[in-house]
Amino acid sequence: MRVIFCKHNKLIFIILYFLLLSNCQLKATKNTHGINFLDNRSKILTVNKTNKNDVVKIIGRPHTTSGTTIDKWIYIERTLLKGKMHKLGQNILKSNNVLELTFNKYGVLTEKKLHTIEDMKKVKFTKKNTTNNVTQRSFVSNFLSSLRQKMYGNKSK
Repeated sequence: MRVIFCKHNKLIFIILYFLLLSNCQLKATKNTHGINFLDNRSKILTVNKTNKNDVVKIIGRPHTTSGTTIDKWIYIERTLLKGKMHKLGQNILKSNNVLELTFNKYGVLTEKKLHTIEDMKKVKFTKKNTTNNVTQRSFVSNFLSSLRQKMYGNKSK
C-alpha cells in the first residue's frame, strides 16, 4: 500500500510541475510601435542613389513628413519589454530609433540620419528660464478679476 501512495505522489508532483512550466514563457514579451528592424532597413538605403519610390518599397510610408521645400521623412521604431518581477512589471524601453531621410527636389535621397537611444541620452537641455509676456496679466485685468471675486463672493453669504 505504501508503494502505491508514493507513485501517486510522484505522479501528482510531475503533473503540477508540468503545468507550472507550461505557463512560463521563454521569450520576453515585446511591445513594438512603428517599423520593426529600422536600423537594418536603413543600411539598405544608399545616399544619392535611392529615390522616394525605393524608400516606400523598402520601409513603407513615412510617419511624418515636412511641408517645406526640402522634403524630410521621419520613421520611428520603439520597443518596450516587460520588466522584472521586483520592478512590478513596469515596461522597459529597449530601443527607440528615429530615421530621418532628406530628399532633394528630384526625389533622390541626399541625407539619412539614424538617431538611437544613446544619441537621445546625450541631448543636453539648458537650465535658463524664459519669461512669457503673453500670459502675464496687466494691471487692468488684475483689478477686474479682483472686483469680480468681490462681487460674486458676497452672494454666497
